[in-house]
Amino acid sequence: MKPGYRIILIGFLVVLLALVRVFEEHLFYDPINEFYRSGFYMLDYLPQYKLPELLLNLSFRFWLNSIISLLILYVAFFDRNIVKFAAILFLGFFLVGVAAYSYLLLNLEQGHVMSLFYVRRFLIHPVFILILLPAFYYYRLQKRTKP
Repeated sequence: MKPGYRIILIGFLVVLLALVRVFEEHLFYDPINEFYRSGFYMLDYLPQYKLPELLLNLSFRFWLNSIISLLILYVAFFDRNIVKFAAILFLGFFLVGVAAYSYLLLNLEQGHVMSLFYVRRFLIHPVFILILLPAFYYYRLQKRTKP
């Protein structure tokens, strides 16, 4: 594929990631989102939520962002091994993140409100593509320079 087409396709996929963020209120159930937009540091409680529905929507959003991120990696490198490795990393991040999020959600204390916020951010935003894309690029450069 020509580099110009690859850049356009990656740009389109980045726009898809942005659209997930823009339409988050319409696509996903997340009453905790409004909690963090308000003066949450003054409140002692979370809003009412349905845990199974919240975790299902959080998972759906994570995997939607992850699939788009994996497509970006594939278009950038055209290497299935990189995509497989990244998918395994995403699965590991997901399992650790959802376990931490669930624990913090069920055992929330006032001092852990920001911990819940940051774990949630890692799960709902495609942060890992910002780490993996340059890491795989560097790996690819190192692989080319070795004899």
